[in-house]
Amino acid sequence: MSGNGILLDSVILIDHFNGVPMATEYLRSVGGEAHVSAITRAEVLTGLEGNVRQLGARFLDCFTFVPIDREIADLAAELRPTHGWKLPDALQAASAVHHGLMLATRNTRDFDPARHPFVVVPYTPVPGSGVSEGTLGQRP
Repeated sequence: MSGNGILLDSVILIDHFNGVPMATEYLRSVGGEAHVSAITRAEVLTGLEGNVRQLGARFLDCFTFVPIDREIADLAAELRPTHGWKLPDALQAASAVHHGLMLATRNTRDFDPARHPFVVVPYTPVPGSGVSEGTLGQRP
């Protein structure tokens, strides 16, 4: 798996599950180009319970899955101290870079697109809309 495509950061999917229309529209627009990492899958499913978790898992199954392998782990270990990222963020970045994917996120604090050419910010929530940094259960 290498080449064009989008690696979805957790916040994009969490926005979708929280009913943020911009997130849903973005997911529709990227369609078959979208990938979900092991990190994103774990983070998103952690915020869901019961039948909703099962539905969420089925929804995540619609995207190409990006596992964490030795190359990604090693690259994350290089990137983490250079950028001061937490391990999940370093693994996300390493997954995107290793597979030649753009990382779609709203987390510009850690992934400033001006510093990281593999980052795309697909939408910006309207101020006062109630869209958080990605906590499930908080409706706008």
